[in-house]
Amino acid sequence: MRALIFTFGTRGDVDPYVALASRLQREGHAVTLSAPGVYREDLERRGIRFEPMGDAMHDEMRALMADSRGPVEAATHARRMSQAMRRSLSEQWTVAQKVDPTAIVSHPKALAGVHIAERLGIPFVASLPLPFLTPTRDFAIPFVARRFPGPVNHLSYQFNRFTALAYGGMINRFRTRTLGMRRTSRMSDYLHRDGERVPVLYPFSPHVVPPPADYPDSAHITGYWFPENDSDEWTPPPALREFLETGPAIYIGFGSMGFGKPSAERSKTVLEAVRHAGVRAVVAKGWGGLDDISDPRIHVIGEAPHRWLFPRVAAVVHHGGAGTTAAGLRAGRPSLICPVLGDQPFWGSRVHALGAGPRPLPLRRATAAALAAGIDELVSTESYADSAEMLAQSISGEDGTGEAVRVLERLDAGGASPTR
Repeated sequence: MRALIFTFGTRGDVDPYVALASRLQREGHAVTLSAPGVYREDLERRGIRFEPMGDAMHDEMRALMADSRGPVEAATHARRMSQAMRRSLSEQWTVAQKVDPTAIVSHPKALAGVHIAERLGIPFVASLPLPFLTPTRDFAIPFVARRFPGPVNHLSYQFNRFTALAYGGMINRFRTRTLGMRRTSRMSDYLHRDGERVPVLYPFSPHVVPPPADYPDSAHITGYWFPENDSDEWTPPPALREFLETGPAIYIGFGSMGFGKPSAERSKTVLEAVRHAGVRAVVAKGWGGLDDISDPRIHVIGEAPHRWLFPRVAAVVHHGGAGTTAAGLRAGRPSLICPVLGDQPFWGSRVHALGAGPRPLPLRRATAAALAAGIDELVSTESYADSAEMLAQSISGEDGTGEAVRVLERLDAGGASPTR
C-alpha cells in the first residue's frame, strides 16, 4: 500500500497521524504524511516521508488564535483563510501527483482529499479524533454542547453538509479546473461515495467514547493513536525538572486558545486561582493564551511533550482539546476541562461522566474564585484520581494504530470495510 495522509490543525490534529504513519511504515507500507511545514522536523526525525501543504492556512489559524481581538480582525483573518484554503487545495493535488498513492486518509480540514481520491479512483478514508462524522442517536454532533432526544441528536449531524454549502464554489472550481472533474452539488454529503458510506477511522478510545449501537460497520473506533517514543529525545530544561522535583504540582494550559487581548487578564486569573487553591503549577503559555507569570508557586513553560510532563504532575487543567484530553487520560491524571469552543465541551462532559474530573468549567466563566474552587475539587477528590488511573490501564491495553492498519489493508486489497 502507498498511503497518503492529509492532516491539518494544531498538534492534537497532527500527532495521531504521525502515529499512524509510523505504524504503517513499520508494517511494511509506503506512507507519506502531508501537513503544514512546521511539523516537518518531527516527521523527518522519525524517518517518515513528509510533503508540505497548508502553510498559509496554518499561519492564519495561529494568528487568529493568538491575536484576534474582535469581529473586524476575525473577518480579516477569515478572508485570508479562504485564500489560503484555495492554495491548499492545489498543494494537496501536487502532493498526490508526486506520491501516486493507492489509498488516501484525510482529516476533514484538508478539503481536497476526498476529491483527489475520486479523481484517482482509489479508496478514501476520513479520519479525525472526535465522533463528528457518523450520525447517532446517542449524542448530538460534538460541537453542540447539549443532549437532545435521539432523533434530534441524529439530525444534528446534518451540520456535516456545511463544508459543501460554505466552500462549494471553491471546491467545484478545484474539481473542474484542477482535477478535470464534474461539479458536485452544494448539498452533497462527502461521507457517501457511489452510494456507499465512506469508511471513517476514529483515533480515540472505546473506553472513553463507547461505540454507539447504531454506528454502521464503516465507522471504526480503533483506540488512541499515540506516537511512539514521542518524548524519549526531549530533554527538559533544568529549571522545569527542579520545580517538579521540589514538590507536587499540577499542570495548567489552554493550548491554542489565546485570542489576544484576554491573555494578560487570564494570566492574572490563573495566578490568583493557584494562590487561593494552595497548589503549585506548571503553566504552559500556548499560542498567546497566557503570559509570563512571576510567582514561586508557578513555573511557566512554552511547551513540553505531554507524554513526559503529565505523569510527573498530580492533575491537569486544560481547554479540552482532543489531544490534550487523551494525553491526560493516558497518564492516568484527573482533569479539569475549561472548554472554549468546538468539541472541547464534549470532551469535558466525557471526562466528568467517566468520573475522571469535575464538571467542565467554561473558560469564559473561569474567574479566579471559580477556577480555584475547581482546582481544589480536582486535587482533593480521590475518586477522580482513581477513575483516571483505571482508564489509563484500559487505554494502555489498546492497539489503536494496529486496528487502523488492519482496516486500511483490507480496503487497499479491494475488500469491504471490515466489521467492528
